[in-house]
Amino acid sequence: MEVTVVEREGKKPENKKTKQLEAFIRENKNQPLTTNEGVKIANDENTLTAGERGPTLMEDFIFQDKMAHFDRERIPERVVHARGFAAHGVFRVYESLEDITMAHFLQDPSLETPVFVRFSQVAGSRGVNETNRDVRGFATKFYTEEGNFDLVGNNIPIFFIQDGIKFPDLIHAVKPEPHNEIPQGQTAHDTFWDFISSNEESAAMMMWIMSDRTIPRSFRTMEGFGVHTFRLVNKNNEARFVKFHWKPVLGLHSLIWDEAQKLGGADADFHRRDLWENIEEGHFAEYELGIQVINEEDEFKFGFDILDATKLWPEELVPVRKIGKMTLNRNVDNVFAETEQVALHPGSIVRGIDFSNDPLLQTRIFSYSDTQIYRVGTNFQQIPINRPVCPFHNNQRDGAARYIIDKDKVAYHNNSLQNNTPYEVPPARGGFLTYPSQVEGMKVRKTAPSFTDHFSQARLFWNSMSDVERNHIFLAFSFELGKVKSKMVRQNVVNLIGHISHDLATSVAHKIGVEPPNVKESSETASSKALSMANTTFSPATLKVGIIVADQYDAAIVRPLLQQLLAAKTRPFIISETQETLNGTDGSTLQVDDSFLTGSPLVYDSLFVVSGRGATPHFNQKAKSYIIEQYNHYKPIGSSRSGMYLIQEVGIINKPGVTITNGPFKTYIQNVGKQRFWERG
Repeated sequence: MEVTVVEREGKKPENKKTKQLEAFIRENKNQPLTTNEGVKIANDENTLTAGERGPTLMEDFIFQDKMAHFDRERIPERVVHARGFAAHGVFRVYESLEDITMAHFLQDPSLETPVFVRFSQVAGSRGVNETNRDVRGFATKFYTEEGNFDLVGNNIPIFFIQDGIKFPDLIHAVKPEPHNEIPQGQTAHDTFWDFISSNEESAAMMMWIMSDRTIPRSFRTMEGFGVHTFRLVNKNNEARFVKFHWKPVLGLHSLIWDEAQKLGGADADFHRRDLWENIEEGHFAEYELGIQVINEEDEFKFGFDILDATKLWPEELVPVRKIGKMTLNRNVDNVFAETEQVALHPGSIVRGIDFSNDPLLQTRIFSYSDTQIYRVGTNFQQIPINRPVCPFHNNQRDGAARYIIDKDKVAYHNNSLQNNTPYEVPPARGGFLTYPSQVEGMKVRKTAPSFTDHFSQARLFWNSMSDVERNHIFLAFSFELGKVKSKMVRQNVVNLIGHISHDLATSVAHKIGVEPPNVKESSETASSKALSMANTTFSPATLKVGIIVADQYDAAIVRPLLQQLLAAKTRPFIISETQETLNGTDGSTLQVDDSFLTGSPLVYDSLFVVSGRGATPHFNQKAKSYIIEQYNHYKPIGSSRSGMYLIQEVGIINKPGVTITNGPFKTYIQNVGKQRFWERG
């Protein structure tokens, strides 16, 4: 029911409901014409074509934004999206990049650009375990003053396929098999590996997904990539090819397979809990934005096609230049309203950033916006989490879940009743200008010859791995293919691996009961340090340390231990038999964070054993089970002399990464920063 305030003292009656809606009311008169993302439109009369009389190009995001909205102005459709988690933050560029781009948010180091980042899993449903082996989405919405820019990528720099027309096939293959809807959110099944072995272009991605990159330790220790080749365009209309990278400040770290599987049962929300808790505690997630840049005249000087999404640009050939930092510093207020309704779209670009002819990117430009209109609704850009921070005006009207109330009589272009507004904005005054790259050739459906080398970069990845990483890849293949029922598919995959490494393929073949391959192995001899996770930053900062304490503990040990752990920016947690308050020998007390029942050794990055005079047989039994699990996952373990009896009983005294000390705790904390001690064997 609407309530009207009675008119008094000559004031006009005020409708309270109208007052509430004022934030969503806009007037288009005398305003510039923009897309729904806030990008100013320079030409609303013509689609983008290959030549004046050529065909319309799929990358015309202005046309798609306008037409797709019109197509659905009377058709409300929506669908739920996959499992993901997100946070708000800010981005700041280190120095002006005006020499290579017009993008406003990349000009001024004093300018903070709001961002929203959604991390996600690709294969599973919303209820899937977060630690399954899977590619992770890393999608960033920049709310710039010139419109929204969405950098929609993954934690792996390449993809399975070269052309988006095969994307439905890939997803059909990776999803649960339709006859029994098994397995959920996993690749260890027949249809997925049948697709991989039948599509050689997936060879390099196959190696990446069998590496530890697909079982990240946390969102905060995960790289992100734009995957595709874009263009940066400067004010002189000079263009360069570019790839985008996110580099985590804490370094690149992963789980191990046994740990990841068990974590799915111990804490199915492990990754989101980690991000949420750290942001709440002030341990903000930080990433540096890097770019690789190739001049247009150098497009064809490499041994791979720079537009091929199944290929990366080796950092030794094209160095990554770090240009700014993103800090995620605020959790969402409502997961559905923000995380689930955020609509990210590779076609959301701003002046100074443009597309390349990457065929996978070209198809994503269409499919993502089309999906968002279906999933979230016709007016998805008007939802608060998707609204640009700059004004936006156009003649799009109605449709499902309309938020904006347009007061104008006119909703078309050209017009005379409203002085032809909203008006087009010339490029010289900020209107979007598509880079005039030359397009020519016959209409074809054909793979470019430069896209046909499928094994060199797969071999490059294998050459770059440490011994530990190679062993993990071997075990991953053995597990995944061991779940495949079809012996023919298993054999086909082993043959595909044989093109990359005969030794790896032969070892896997022995494990899964098929013949070694008889195929030609890639002759690629190069390697890249940037591809190995062994070459990353190691720090104890924000790592979760469990301190196992019994009643009547030695406060002279616990007090300085906690102080030094906090000084090293770790996150210490007290673990005990129950959640009752513990009493120290000096009359001090400790609040227990987790009991052995409610906690799990899997969620801690390290353990330190203090014990205490009140330790019971049950305490000792559970403490030893925690220690063994941590030891088997190669994690650092420390103990005071009062807790050393537990270390002795499990037989790990003097083992790598096991420290016995009553303090100071410098060596133990250094071990925490190393994170894994692979030499345990």
